Amino acid sequence: MRVFRGYSRPVPVPVVLAIGNFDGVHLGHAALVRQLADAAVRLQSVPTVLTFEPHPREFFVPASAPARLTTLREKLELLGDSGASQAMICPFNAAFAALSADEFIERVLVRSLQVKHLIIGDDFRFGRGRVGDFAMLQAAGTRFGFTVETMPSVTVDGERVSSSAVRAALAAGEMERAARLLGRPYIIDGRVAHGDKIGRQLGFATANIRIKHNPLPMTGVFAVEVSGLGEKPLPGVANLGIRPTVGGTRPLLEVHLFDFNRDIYGAHISVRFVHKLRCEQRFPNLDALKAQIAADAATARAFFKL
Repeated sequence: MRVFRGYSRPVPVPVVLAIGNFDGVHLGHAALVRQLADAAVRLQSVPTVLTFEPHPREFFVPASAPARLTTLREKLELLGDSGASQAMICPFNAAFAALSADEFIERVLVRSLQVKHLIIGDDFRFGRGRVGDFAMLQAAGTRFGFTVETMPSVTVDGERVSSSAVRAALAAGEMERAARLLGRPYIIDGRVAHGDKIGRQLGFATANIRIKHNPLPMTGVFAVEVSGLGEKPLPGVANLGIRPTVGGTRPLLEVHLFDFNRDIYGAHISVRFVHKLRCEQRFPNLDALKAQIAADAATARAFFKL
């Protein structure tokens, strides 16, 4: 995927465009990007997504901003997998937030992206005060020569698919519901880093991934599958959280892979959370923690029928 940062210069060729935060890249986002790719073929143009960094709510209300479901890298990879071939990342700062709806249309959509066709979700608002809407875009399209269409909401089992719904499912430990909304299990990617080796001391060596999601969308112990270390995903058990028993304060993902003994430091892996086993908790000592890890590993093995 080709990535443009900022909108100060025009992209090389006019685009077909979809706009959104795309956090989590759930089934609704994927449907929007597929619609974008179809329009790009029809109009012989480049399927491009416009997204924002950071999330607008992180700029306006950082103390109550929602937990991120994906890092920027994960989001761009998932959007590319869905059919987008270009992305423009607009820095959501004071200058961008101050753009009026008309200025957003003229500076970003027309001058920088040279948009030919635009697809938005049915609840998309833009510009200072969020006054911009579908009707304003349609009027601007008549003036500047682009067309606009909306993408209706996607529902699964009667539930509207949204990033908020995915966050709610993850926070409740409902991994199967989250997977239905996402169209895949929830995934965290990362590079395996050296840790404090406590897991090895307890007899359960772990691959450790430093977490950029803060706050976390969920914590706990999970049955997981790990990709990136071979042809097939490898089963394991993982703890996602701060590790209160050993005095941890920063989020960490620790993955113990079953029947696996290779040095994988530096490897980039994808961890799929398929089932929650329990919530993270503090234990009185390392012996109690070791006993619980053994029980968690046995429960995860039983889940995978190993």
